[in-house]
Amino acid sequence: MARGGGGGCCPPMDLMRSEAMQLVQVIIPTESAHLTVSYLGELGLLQLKDLNADKSPFQRTYAAQIKRCGEMARKLRFFKEQMSKAGISASAQLTEISLDFDDLEIKLGELEAELAEVNANNEKLQRTYNELLEYSTVLQKAGEFFYSAQRSAAAQQREMEANQSGESSLESPLLEQDTLTDASKQVKLGSLSGLVPKEKAMAFERILFRATRGNIFLRQESVDEPVTDPVSGEKAAKNAFVIFYSGDRAKAKILKICDAFNANRYPFPEDVARQLHAVQEVSAKISELKATIDMGLAHRDNILKNIASEFENWNRLANKEKIIYHTLNMLSVDVTKKCLVGEGWSPVFATTQIQDALQRATLDSKSQVGSIFQVLNTTESPPTYFQTNKFTSAFQEIVDAYGYVSEGSEMLLLVSLLALELKIIYFLVGCSKLFIALWDMRLLLLYPRFWFL
Repeated sequence: MARGGGGGCCPPMDLMRSEAMQLVQVIIPTESAHLTVSYLGELGLLQLKDLNADKSPFQRTYAAQIKRCGEMARKLRFFKEQMSKAGISASAQLTEISLDFDDLEIKLGELEAELAEVNANNEKLQRTYNELLEYSTVLQKAGEFFYSAQRSAAAQQREMEANQSGESSLESPLLEQDTLTDASKQVKLGSLSGLVPKEKAMAFERILFRATRGNIFLRQESVDEPVTDPVSGEKAAKNAFVIFYSGDRAKAKILKICDAFNANRYPFPEDVARQLHAVQEVSAKISELKATIDMGLAHRDNILKNIASEFENWNRLANKEKIIYHTLNMLSVDVTKKCLVGEGWSPVFATTQIQDALQRATLDSKSQVGSIFQVLNTTESPPTYFQTNKFTSAFQEIVDAYGYVSEGSEMLLLVSLLALELKIIYFLVGCSKLFIALWDMRLLLLYPRFWFL
């Protein structure tokens, strides 16, 4: 049984005995049952018995309402996780709210749908933003590679032309004819570019070489700073690569190997003008997406701040409703299904307060039929009810941790036992010190050479 605090609502009580208890029965109309249980719970002077112990939780009358309370609790946990990720703390101030159970359920559903939609849009935008950042890195690294290759090829071409202009022999026309090849016989090379995780770069190169039997040209270069992966959203060190290949079969093998190594591929134009255009276009899209993502995050933070200001109130209301419906499931339904019958224990002095709470619930719910309160005769052993003060409340908490007794107050006995336990502890500490001293003396008697140490 719930024990009383040190307030002035209850009469004085003997410390050695429990309050006189009585078994009561309440018959509550269905239309005022919810409000009645709420008022009785706030009063805290009635302990109801479970009259439906033979039924499973799913067979009870208010199982659907408890399921709705569980769904509301899930939504509140989702809001708390989102606030924790955003670094927003809930307001600890509790205020009275005008929402009832149904309105709160609708409001939480709307907020969850809105927040889920905002998160989904932000995730899509963030993934596109990360892909554009990777594409910009590929354009930069591959552009540097192509630029250096073109410079070295131009230098070699100038060197060859200088050598050929200085030599004039009978073999020169033959060499010029050999350099002129038929366009139909030229092999067209394809290229693939992208990013691969740095820890997989060596294995990636080795597998490509073995799969194509060395008929590729691969160039890799490490990226200076970690890159955010678009799929996982985590930062990772990566290498930019460019692969040159010949033939569709080689291309199919390379694509499969890239997918196996989580290498993200991006198109790279060979023309310099198109490269510059791609760089400008990607930079413009990155700026636009960054602004859009910032606006989306600001909108999400506004939603979470509004939730944080009322979170504790909503959480308290959801928990209260769940407790009320659990209590209503302990009541038995009348044959006419218009009344709920409950039995429980209460202190004798609380009879008037319980009747006042029943009458107030009837008036507030505008029920035409009032609740019935009556005392039952029983031979059962009643639970105990103790009023505590600032001193005895600590000991009562210890007792409540192990269960309630059936008759006399054990607080004085507990105080004595605690004092006895302290004496035993001090005695054991003293015995241990004495034992150590005797052991040291025994060592000195057995080994006299230790006297001078």
